[in-house]
Amino acid sequence: MGTIEATKETTVDAVMEERINNILMTRFGRGLKDCTKEEILEALMQITKEEMEGRPRVNGKKKLYYISAEFLIGKLLSNNLINLGLYDKINAILKKYKLCVADIEGLENEPSLGNGGLGRLAACFLDSIATLNLCGDGVGLNYHYGLFRQEFLNNKQHEVINPWIRKDSWLERRPESFEVPFGRFTLKSTMYDIDIPGYETGKCNRLHLFDLDSVDDGMVQDDSINFDKRDIQRNLTLFLYPDDSDRDGRILRVYQQYFMVSNAAQLILKEADERGADLHKLDEYVAVQINDTHPSMVIPELIRLLTKRGLSMDEAISVVTKTCAYTNHTILAEALEKWPIDYLEEAVPHLLPIIRELDRRIKDTVKDESTYIIDKDNLVHMASMDIHYGHSVNGVASLHTKILEESELKNFYKLYPEKFNNKTNGITFRRWFIASNPEMTSYIESLIGPGFRKDAMELEKLMKYYDDDEVLHKIGTIRHHNKRKAAEYLYETQNLVLDVDSIFDVQVKRLHEYKRQQMNALYAIYKYLEIKKGNLPKRPITMIFGAKAAPAYTIAKDIIHLILCLQELTTKDPEVSPYLKVVMIENYNITKAEKIIPAADISEQISLASKEASGTGNMKFMLNGAITLGTEDGANVEIHELVGDDNIYIFGKKSEEVVKLYETNGYVAKDYYENDPLIHKLVDFIVGKEVESVGDPVSLERLHHELISKDWFMTLLDLKDYIQTKERMFEDFNDRESWYKKELVNIAKAGFFSSDRTIAQYNEDIWHLN
Repeated sequence: MGTIEATKETTVDAVMEERINNILMTRFGRGLKDCTKEEILEALMQITKEEMEGRPRVNGKKKLYYISAEFLIGKLLSNNLINLGLYDKINAILKKYKLCVADIEGLENEPSLGNGGLGRLAACFLDSIATLNLCGDGVGLNYHYGLFRQEFLNNKQHEVINPWIRKDSWLERRPESFEVPFGRFTLKSTMYDIDIPGYETGKCNRLHLFDLDSVDDGMVQDDSINFDKRDIQRNLTLFLYPDDSDRDGRILRVYQQYFMVSNAAQLILKEADERGADLHKLDEYVAVQINDTHPSMVIPELIRLLTKRGLSMDEAISVVTKTCAYTNHTILAEALEKWPIDYLEEAVPHLLPIIRELDRRIKDTVKDESTYIIDKDNLVHMASMDIHYGHSVNGVASLHTKILEESELKNFYKLYPEKFNNKTNGITFRRWFIASNPEMTSYIESLIGPGFRKDAMELEKLMKYYDDDEVLHKIGTIRHHNKRKAAEYLYETQNLVLDVDSIFDVQVKRLHEYKRQQMNALYAIYKYLEIKKGNLPKRPITMIFGAKAAPAYTIAKDIIHLILCLQELTTKDPEVSPYLKVVMIENYNITKAEKIIPAADISEQISLASKEASGTGNMKFMLNGAITLGTEDGANVEIHELVGDDNIYIFGKKSEEVVKLYETNGYVAKDYYENDPLIHKLVDFIVGKEVESVGDPVSLERLHHELISKDWFMTLLDLKDYIQTKERMFEDFNDRESWYKKELVNIAKAGFFSSDRTIAQYNEDIWHLN
């Protein structure tokens, strides 16, 4: 998280210092003065875990279970110390020895339990649930290797294992264990917990992660992510989202999902029994939030278990419907999971009678085939099951929810208008501001007091400094310090040389065509060609990318290849490199996000309008003062409403226009390519001699062909408007006084996007926890 100074003068706590030294002496035979950073990390983790273990759990009559395939929690030392109220105390002790918490946390392994925004949102939500003193735990899987570790070789992404679990980790093995039945065998689970402390609440919740002792890490070679997908007992929790390009990979995902929800359901009923709950009124004791469609089978599994406990089918269905709620995170068809019925017959045959019964009840009362759970092709639609048999369906940004109601889930909305509601996403300011941008946090606290730490809306008080030159310049100075730290980090980790006086133009997020990293790459080509013609920018530009592509997503990997080729071109060309550099962060993750987001000048949020459900990166950049360059998509719409036209740069077609183009087949990429000389030139550069001299012609020609023959996410539609808007943005950057004001407004208006606000709304409208 960069070098973190204590946010206020803190006297050294002699008792805590002695406690640290005692642990080090016991474990290593020497004290703080002589121990390595690795040894100090182990001692600080021990103290933090002891503190969390000693705190009471949050209790209440009703408990939430937030079930998610992903929890992208990031490194935990700083975050936990901040929430426990120990950060400044520990940091002051370390400063005596010319160290700081960030030095130590740098050695911590980042838990590899998530991929992108879905998992990061779940992690923010757990932080806020605990901070608001709500009784609620997360439930997921303990992936040994997570997604993968990304390495760049020959300007291409390569995937290798990411072994993050070590002896001293945040995981605590618990005695709970459940038998999970599958078609051909039964597996016995193991439960691990990670404590989640609330911010200065004195209490903790937990993240429960289920695993198998029989899983064999040795199945995978160090230089690959290949393994026998059919050996379920040995592979089940190795990877998040195992490669689903073949049947074995797809059915493995079914096994994973059922293993997760069966454990969750059994845990729910066990804890309900311990609390004396009346299972006939389970919804008065339990709330289940289904985070996207991966946990959808919790609905038939809970029904199955309740009928085994004596409830009739009618009653079990009724009580489960009142207990479960569903969050939709996408309108992309590929992400609304549909499983062939033969997959379920093989993996979970005991669930099929219940799923068929749920489907029969819908078909008996509803004539609209688009809402059926089992369609005419014998595909089981998970989202359909969630909507019919949950009591709430929420989108995650106002535009996203509107699109669900009016277009993508319109037929369901007609059936259940009362179920649909919006809960705009949020982020935890503890990690994404207090921990990752400590200098800015400290300065803002000196201006408006510490109230924003608990009530993010207090950031609005910054607006009284809108015309204060001293404050505006100080905000700019802090950003420059953050740019220097980010540049130092990228030099140390990737040998990348960044000009800290350049504009940091940043697009870091999961690689997907709808997020349109390819459009940003085409801008890089435009700027490269302009510079080669002698049209030099007034200020150098550093275009920073960070993204992983799913291993089987060929075009996404081709886009990464193009970006890496442009990195080599711009770095090695002496005419271009003083004015433009393209760089790509290897193995982008939470740790690297915490370095780059506080350093960014421009936040690229350029998805095709109507395709991004919300986004949360846009909120993190805004909170840290970066200015958004974006389409009217996802939460960009709400950012625009909050900051006003002068403090955001919007381009591109609106969502209604895009939806119409899809409905009418009105977008033809080849027409843009053939009829616009500039677009033609930029796209052809991908297969020109400059790029192919440093790249793979097969990969580049495949991407070129995709852009002009298909371009499903309409890159070329918005390209020229994007270039013009970005050029105007770069020009405006040179008016430093006006730009500083834009930064201040963005920080001041970011309070709405606190996940504390989001969770308070979930609780008020959906969960009704005590």
